[in-house]
Amino acid sequence: MKPSLQLRLSQQLALTPQLQQSIRLLQLSTLELNQELEQILAENPLLERLDDPLADCARISPNGSVDHSGPGIEQGDVAAPPPPAAERAEVPDDGADRGESGPSDDNYADHGLEWGGDGRGTRSDQDDDEREFPQVASTGDTLREHLLRQLAGTGGSRRDKALVTLLIDELDADGYLRASLDELMEALPDELEIEPEELSGAMRLLQSFDPPGVGARSIPECLLLQLAALPPVDRPAESTLKLAGAIAHQYLELLGARDFARLKRVLRCDDDELRAAQSLIQSLNPRPASGFSGEPPAYVVPDVMVRRGKGGWTATLNPDVMPKLRINDVYAQILKRSRGGPGSSLSSQLQEARWLVKNVQQRFDTIQRVAQAIVDRQRAFFTHGAVAMRPLVLREIADALGLHESTVSRVTTQKYMHTPFGTFEMKYFFGSHVATDTGGAASSTAIRALLKQLVTAEDPKNPLSDSRIAEVLGEQGIVVARRTVAKYREALQIPPVAQRKTL
Repeated sequence: MKPSLQLRLSQQLALTPQLQQSIRLLQLSTLELNQELEQILAENPLLERLDDPLADCARISPNGSVDHSGPGIEQGDVAAPPPPAAERAEVPDDGADRGESGPSDDNYADHGLEWGGDGRGTRSDQDDDEREFPQVASTGDTLREHLLRQLAGTGGSRRDKALVTLLIDELDADGYLRASLDELMEALPDELEIEPEELSGAMRLLQSFDPPGVGARSIPECLLLQLAALPPVDRPAESTLKLAGAIAHQYLELLGARDFARLKRVLRCDDDELRAAQSLIQSLNPRPASGFSGEPPAYVVPDVMVRRGKGGWTATLNPDVMPKLRINDVYAQILKRSRGGPGSSLSSQLQEARWLVKNVQQRFDTIQRVAQAIVDRQRAFFTHGAVAMRPLVLREIADALGLHESTVSRVTTQKYMHTPFGTFEMKYFFGSHVATDTGGAASSTAIRALLKQLVTAEDPKNPLSDSRIAEVLGEQGIVVARRTVAKYREALQIPPVAQRKTL
């Protein structure tokens, strides 16, 4: 073939570094944004942050009010999520009960300290080497630490304590001893000459520790241990205790299947006796180690606050998640005076800092616009709750704001909105539609709320089946199939009709 030159015109989308950074910042959560900013601040000396992400935080009370701690935040500036509750706990006033976790006034007095006006211990002699006592987040005791502390208080020998420690290390996250004693005996070295009776005694000692039921090898054994450990003040009648023990030992499957007729027949009891035994078993904890997870609680800080004003519901940005960024004036002036000189190598960092400030501000402006558009279309939800939720899709918000659907998806992912009914992820307000008999549409979120209301108000002795719930919803004009009701019920973690039936 003869070589030739050809001219072709084509278009393609080129993402500039600034646009790439804007897209990346938009899809980050509040925590991820602050981590990204900390990394950029460490690399770029021309960028500085005026606020402390660990000092300024919003504490939302159960009634929905917001307490802004720390210095005021100016409008238009942009901050970070609050620290864990243990880090932002306030020191109580003088004379208040500080509990076991905080030092008392006497302890501070012994070290020459007195309580300052800001709640910190200060040197009474006001010497130059003043010390501050920062509050450290408490992680709480793990199950192992809790059990070892009890073991240290027993009078057993070192050999017995070593065997109990071995069993403690074999416990799972729920506090159960899944390995059998025979398996543990085989794993122990022969030169230790451990007898089966010694290991059984160590297991009985472990099962006497708090929390009751720890060290059990099955759910029935766990429940029986808790029944035996009931304090005298909470101990029911002997007949009820005996009946509950028989059910926990042999008939847990019948109780779980709500086969009350067969239970009354095999146990030879009436409705009142079986009801009392069932209530006693339900008060027990099948996971005795559930309170010793050892993981710190996760806190969600809303990005948007929704409040009712004179003009209706308004979405405003939470100022405590908006970082306050600015360009370092000193470096900027130096670069301006020495343009083309030795400092020109920092020009690119100055441009990157300006891009970042602009993109962060644009990120929050986009979040506010999308949040307000959601509020405008879901006003009934903020007045009446989830039962008034209307169908909403990403395309509707995108068309209204002139954005792409992917942009709206990035904005609503891992961004949270504080409402009078709680804090929800912004994606919560989007839902598919279900047809009604009038030709309209109902939101799947509203249907789930109605389903939950129906189950809450049902007769426990005659609960509603999925088919009956579909019929009741049909009477209200919402056409749904039985399998759709079952899917929504499972999503709400509502047990089936057989497991909701009571005496």
